[in-house]
Amino acid sequence: MASSNPAFNNPAFQDQRAVQSYPGGANAAGIGSATQYSTTAHQGVDAAAQARLEGAYAAPAAGSVDTGRMTVEDTVFKTVGLFAILLVTAVAGWIWTMAPVTAANPSPTMMPWLIGAIGGFVLSMVVIFGSRKKIRPGAIFAYAAFEGLFVGGISAFFEFIWPGIVLQATLATLSVVGVTLALFASGKVRASKKATKVFMIAMIGYLVFSLINVGLMLFNVPLAGGAFGMLSTVQIAGIPLGLIIGVLVVIMGAYSLVLDFDSIQQGVRNGAPRQFAWMGAFGIMVTVVWLYVEILRIIAIVRGNN
Repeated sequence: MASSNPAFNNPAFQDQRAVQSYPGGANAAGIGSATQYSTTAHQGVDAAAQARLEGAYAAPAAGSVDTGRMTVEDTVFKTVGLFAILLVTAVAGWIWTMAPVTAANPSPTMMPWLIGAIGGFVLSMVVIFGSRKKIRPGAIFAYAAFEGLFVGGISAFFEFIWPGIVLQATLATLSVVGVTLALFASGKVRASKKATKVFMIAMIGYLVFSLINVGLMLFNVPLAGGAFGMLSTVQIAGIPLGLIIGVLVVIMGAYSLVLDFDSIQQGVRNGAPRQFAWMGAFGIMVTVVWLYVEILRIIAIVRGNN
């Protein structure tokens, strides 16, 4: 199943099931003797072999280091590590953004936000397009660092305008991620082909919408309503259009997480090399940061209109 997250557009995360022979299948027709196990072969297992078999079952489960394969646990560990890097640079970005603020100059700088956004975008392209040939953990580390600079910068900027908004957005993001993960783990939410098709159409529409918004802001068209406030002055039934779109995007972000989790499980089932756990962690970070920024924007629209 295709994923909206380009980090998972790699054969390692795609369904690779092939038609296999099975008892009673074509191989069994007229060739019964070729598919039957010898009874004496089963009886020939000696005590030593049986002991080795029991020892294998009693031994701890092999991890990613032992097997050289991708595991869910290793992916989780790497995801936590990347977010730790993001938090460190986010603090630096926050401090840098607020450094120029004084009584004489009450304006934070947007430099960390811009540097983080540009650097993160360039590195994400390097990681995504280079993953088919080689996984580069160093580039993923650098991406996490620049993404932290972006998150810290934009968070400080929004916090300066609407105090308390960062805590609200953080709690909301953690809630969405936690609920989505719990529902996926319990099997109550799964990706389907039909839902994914609708999701992909919505994603393309939102991408076009975002590009139009960027163009309006670049040409200083009043309709843009400023960064992350696209069409906030336009209302449907008294509700800002930007808020309606933002809520839909958060729902899309939650479903994108479901697709990410599904892709990671598929990579484990495929026996993908251990290094692909880095791509799984990278993909999760891309989705969570996108989700956080959208929630931040929604809260800003609500508080701005109030």
